[in-house]
Amino acid sequence: MVSATATVRSQQKDPSTSTDAGRMATPFPDPWVLIATALLLALGLLMVASASIPLAASKMNQPFYFLIRQGAFVLIGLLAAGFVLQIPLARWRRAGPLLLLASVGLLVLVLIPGVGREVNGSMRWIAAGPINIQVSEIAKLLVLIYVAGYLKRHGADLRTGNFQTSTLALLRPMAILAVLAVLLLLEPDFGSVVVLMATALGMIFLAGVNLWQFGVLQVGTLVAMAILILSSPYRRERLFSFVNPWEDPFGGGFQLVQSLIAIGRGGLFGVGLGEGVQKLFYLPEAHTDFLFAVLAEELGLGGILVVLALFMVLVWRAFVIARRAERLDMGFSAYLAYGIGLWFGIQALFNMGVNMGVLPTKGLTLPLMSYGGSSVVAMCMTLALLLRIDIETRTRGGQKE
Repeated sequence: MVSATATVRSQQKDPSTSTDAGRMATPFPDPWVLIATALLLALGLLMVASASIPLAASKMNQPFYFLIRQGAFVLIGLLAAGFVLQIPLARWRRAGPLLLLASVGLLVLVLIPGVGREVNGSMRWIAAGPINIQVSEIAKLLVLIYVAGYLKRHGADLRTGNFQTSTLALLRPMAILAVLAVLLLLEPDFGSVVVLMATALGMIFLAGVNLWQFGVLQVGTLVAMAILILSSPYRRERLFSFVNPWEDPFGGGFQLVQSLIAIGRGGLFGVGLGEGVQKLFYLPEAHTDFLFAVLAEELGLGGILVVLALFMVLVWRAFVIARRAERLDMGFSAYLAYGIGLWFGIQALFNMGVNMGVLPTKGLTLPLMSYGGSSVVAMCMTLALLLRIDIETRTRGGQKE
């Protein structure tokens, strides 16, 4: 009797032997990430509806055509995120090389005539029934998982004092990224190349690479980007129109000029939701790449600051989660969380910069907000990975990967 009583008491004191241990040990996902994501998705749906109604009514004879599709994409993204949230990070780490091969296969597949679908002169989509899958969005996520796994395995080589070892450890992932960049440029999708390379370089920097080697790599990357821009008449025209869009306001600079007019009309608090003028067939791609300009016109500086704050929250929490994983010696989780934060921050800033005329047009969506199923689903899955990292770092404590 005494022995049985002691056993019961020890079970009550030791959570690991309690029947509720699994439930108690799993913490609630980071509320900051959940709230910021929910608000961005909701605001995105609202602005997609406002920006797309004129186009949908004219071409589809259904004012809410794009809103209904975007709502369906968000639902699919949330379901995919729920599935991703259940998968342990160790499985993603082990599958890294296979995911890299899958990303290469997708980027090759989209270039095959009859498989890839051409829209506005670009082969970026694979038709799957009534929807088009933009493979570059999926490829970016898969590549980041591979890079995080590589840094986990070879991070010590990057930080070593041996010049040959650290150089080889640095060049191997860059060679792989160069192959992926070539495939993306063949579509062409220069914007995805910039985001992918910037994010990967940021992850490598945070892994502790030798600064001299990293500086040389950065210079080489910038030179390569400059050559790519200047060697292509299409990209060169975009660059020149970006420098002075008012020189050809009805030609190459038309889109940027209309975007700047929309942002200028917004003032402090906007002209009112749904009251924007530029979306009325003045601003091309109003519900996709230039959704931010419509938001600025209708919600003003206040709306811009809200969107900036929400993205800052996501990036901040990603770095907080990454730092916690790094302290626990969970290298893969840390590098992946850093990569997710960098990806969201870089792509959001690039999209906003394009809309405000700070950067040349690149065809990048505003994460979680712009119309586009592939982007929304990929971003939801990415944030689910971030939440999984948060849960595992707070659950496992100091357990190493």
